[in-house]
Amino acid sequence: MVECKHGSKKACFELYRLYSKAMLNVAFRIVGSIDEAEDVLQEAFLDAFNRVKDFRQETTFGLWLKQIVVHRSINLLRKRRLELVELEDGQLDNIPDEEAESDEEVQYKVVQVKDAMKELPEGYRLVISLYLLEGYDHEEIGQILNISENTSRTQFLRAKRKLNEILTRRGITS
Repeated sequence: MVECKHGSKKACFELYRLYSKAMLNVAFRIVGSIDEAEDVLQEAFLDAFNRVKDFRQETTFGLWLKQIVVHRSINLLRKRRLELVELEDGQLDNIPDEEAESDEEVQYKVVQVKDAMKELPEGYRLVISLYLLEGYDHEEIGQILNISENTSRTQFLRAKRKLNEILTRRGITS
């Protein structure tokens, strides 16, 4: 990190090598297109390397970079004129506990859920991705997207409901 701050191209490349795959996955889960995710990734790394002297190590480089990737991804969606509508507060769905499953079954279901998420409207996919896959809470999502915390919760609940419908239609859930 120190060498990168001093302009070492080799050190910057090493950081790129370490973080590019994970950051590409973050961008892809948000924008839903590998081509656009690659663009976001490149822009995020350029931004990070141009601002690396501002990095104060109050957090890890990976978390700092992830925030840049998330913001860049969201900006791309905004360029697509993503409009999140203020929605009324929804009701919490009760999800029954499932029986223990093998790792292979879980991995198979994860792949199916991620695939089904591609069918969600962008607003729903964005909120559910930020919450479930990136680990942001509704307050943080609200700040990132410039919406209320309640709107984030409502978008999340509606996304969950829609995702359940998609999975049921595909015969994946009971």
